[in-house]
Amino acid sequence: MSLFFDPNDFEDFTDTNTYIPPSDSAPCSNPWTLNKYVVVVVYTLVFLLNVVGNSLVILVIHYNKLKRSSTDVYLLNLAIADLMFAVTLPFWAAYKAHEWVFGIFMCKVVSILQEVNFYSGILLLACISVDRYLAIVHATESVTQKRHWVKYISLAIWIFSFLISLPTIWFKDVFLTPKNGRVCYENIGHENTEEWMVILRIGRHLVGFFIPLLIMLFCYGFTIKTLFQAKNNNKHRAMKVIFAVVLAFLICWLPYNITVIVDSLMRTSYINETCAIRNQLGVALPVTEIIGYTHSCINPILYAFIGQKFRQTFLRILASKGIVSKEVFSHYGRSSSVMSTSGNTSTTL
Repeated sequence: MSLFFDPNDFEDFTDTNTYIPPSDSAPCSNPWTLNKYVVVVVYTLVFLLNVVGNSLVILVIHYNKLKRSSTDVYLLNLAIADLMFAVTLPFWAAYKAHEWVFGIFMCKVVSILQEVNFYSGILLLACISVDRYLAIVHATESVTQKRHWVKYISLAIWIFSFLISLPTIWFKDVFLTPKNGRVCYENIGHENTEEWMVILRIGRHLVGFFIPLLIMLFCYGFTIKTLFQAKNNNKHRAMKVIFAVVLAFLICWLPYNITVIVDSLMRTSYINETCAIRNQLGVALPVTEIIGYTHSCINPILYAFIGQKFRQTFLRILASKGIVSKEVFSHYGRSSSVMSTSGNTSTTL
């Protein structure tokens, strides 16, 4: 990842994922560098918000286990994936502050946790879009509420996300650089490096991002059309939260994926490589990657500010533990009219 090193110090590492052997051409001078201490602070904040927020999401969904909808099951798995990613942040923060001191094994483990989080996240969101499409457009409530099928689908997503991340285990390595010490990178080798890198990159981003994105756009396109024709306010409120979750994912991860594809096209000469483009990518890759990392703590914030059912359930938990008074909970319950148990909406959101 380019945000863990200064490209001016070691020009061979101009890519966020892959070791590139030295080029015969003279390196471009890039005057822009990313302050490592700023990145450490950002990672620390994301870690804290991630752990607290996603733990609350798991608590709320577990509390509603008897009324848990298929969407809730997917959201539960999404929160677990984000918590798994939170485990990697202290390692990346320490890496940024100094160098990789955790060995090859942890380099592979931490990297694959990051990859699995990314792919499982968008695949789970794609499943939520299909679930909402079936429940709202085709009104197939009985199908979407068969939770044993949802559990099997979630398990399949975890397995697929792990399989598509396997190249990370194979190619990740730790080696010494002249000015940055030990680094944790994909080391494909010196023969046909560019070709293999592009194949791995485009394949993983196509299967693990753009295809699920097309599924989401198709499902939500028809879902929005149906909701505009309906007058069920509970469906509208539930969809607001889900749309916000999907939109947050796109805002956080789409710029990074586009940047990686542009970088790959430049390396295969489909885009003419110049120092200006290379320097722009040198800035865009680490910045968009950090934006992507912040996504892991955003969903709980969206639930808290937009999801009235989430807030109501959380207050009920606090009231049952005596942390807030029942009068406060009752007052909030009377002011909220969203506690519908319709099978077509999430009992959490």
